[in-house]
Amino acid sequence: MNAAVTGDVVAQLTSDEDVVRVRKLVRDQLVALGFSLIDQTKMVTAASELARNTLRYGGGGHAELNVVNNHGRRGLSISFVDEGPGIEDIAKALTDGYTTGGGMGLGLSGARRLADEFNLESSPGNGTRVTITKWKPF
Repeated sequence: MNAAVTGDVVAQLTSDEDVVRVRKLVRDQLVALGFSLIDQTKMVTAASELARNTLRYGGGGHAELNVVNNHGRRGLSISFVDEGPGIEDIAKALTDGYTTGGGMGLGLSGARRLADEFNLESSPGNGTRVTITKWKPF
């Protein structure tokens, strides 16, 4: 088995270079797990958006990459964690076109569509944790 999938990986997100590094780590894990190019592209895109959000809106943080197993299925779960100001209205933040930073407002909602599973935990003053998971088809 490829060493890239034997353990969990934590990567700091404090600069744009870290975002690029996380993208590579995600792609490497997905390749090692045997994901298709389409699924690799979806997850790398989602991870890139969420890593940038962690940096831009959360003031930095980290990404946690975990190989997951569920009843014989393998997948990759990635959490983006910050200790920033948090999200006041999660439902609004997940609406296409909503932005507080002048972008297109597709980061969170787009990442949710690209992943098989999406979970967002946040509250004002307590930071944010966004977790996405992609499962390898049987």
